[in-house]
Amino acid sequence: MRKQTVMALAMTAFLAFPLLAEPPSRQVNPDAKLHKFSTVVEKERPELDEETKRLISEYRHNPTEANRAALRRQVEKRYDAVVARKKAKLEELKRTARDKSKVDEMQVIVDEMLRDREARIEQSMARFADPRLKPDARNAKDGFLPVIGGPKNLSIAYTPVTNEEYAAFVKATGRKPPKDWTNGTYPAGKGNHPVVNVTYEDAVAYCKWLTQKDGKAKYRLPTAQEWEIAAGHMPKDADFNCGENDGTTPVTQYAKTLAACGAVDMWGNVWEWTSSVITAQVGAEKGKKVNAVKGGSWNSKRTSCRTEAREEGRAPNLSYSTVGFRIVREK
Repeated sequence: MRKQTVMALAMTAFLAFPLLAEPPSRQVNPDAKLHKFSTVVEKERPELDEETKRLISEYRHNPTEANRAALRRQVEKRYDAVVARKKAKLEELKRTARDKSKVDEMQVIVDEMLRDREARIEQSMARFADPRLKPDARNAKDGFLPVIGGPKNLSIAYTPVTNEEYAAFVKATGRKPPKDWTNGTYPAGKGNHPVVNVTYEDAVAYCKWLTQKDGKAKYRLPTAQEWEIAAGHMPKDADFNCGENDGTTPVTQYAKTLAACGAVDMWGNVWEWTSSVITAQVGAEKGKKVNAVKGGSWNSKRTSCRTEAREEGRAPNLSYSTVGFRIVREK
């Protein structure tokens, strides 16, 4: 097997669906946020087993229908094993949890995994087949990372748009600054914080400005599906700004917590606008046609930050103190 292929397969651990590493004894993670005491501490995406790596290698080297079918059977087997463990954990929580909210949280996760089984398996297959899956795929050389498993010309920003970046747009275009700014200037010391109080329309205008400025690539907001593919599964004990700070934090403060694509700050801190229109299922916008927002914010419930959560939306003509945005690039 070629060295590059071996290296590429090693990094698929970061890109696959959620798998749990089974330790020999109970572990306690004092920083765990969803389930503080657990037999499994899920901080990152664990390594793939050798059989899965072998099947990925065969499929990438010779992408026949037979090799694809063999790999898909393995992906299904691993996915269903995860579902079985989640169901077992749910039953354990029903017997032992002191707080019903823990049971409810795990029930939502199980329901989502069953609901999204086909889509998530196909996402894994798309990632494994993507020719951009290389050893350096998670290095943001120019501030953007390929969305492995998404459109072949699509990349996503390493961080949400910051106050400093948005200030350049305001200065160049004369667009009205966010309402939390004073005299056209963002709050002191928050240049590297995500910009907030920008409408969906403001975010679209920012993308159009960048596109015109670049002259070659197109910049836009991601769809909700593209955002999910870029983010990948959110490890349940991952560290990010949710319920820990009374407001936003710098976009790189939790840089050790990486999304599947290698981006940071995709969970918590601020909700992120997408171009997808949904009917909101929760909050003040419940029942209304709005734009989907993803990832949760600093004051969200942790379960709302999950990649697969799809209930939240915001009115495109309004701005919110907990909503910012991240851009994608097509070139």
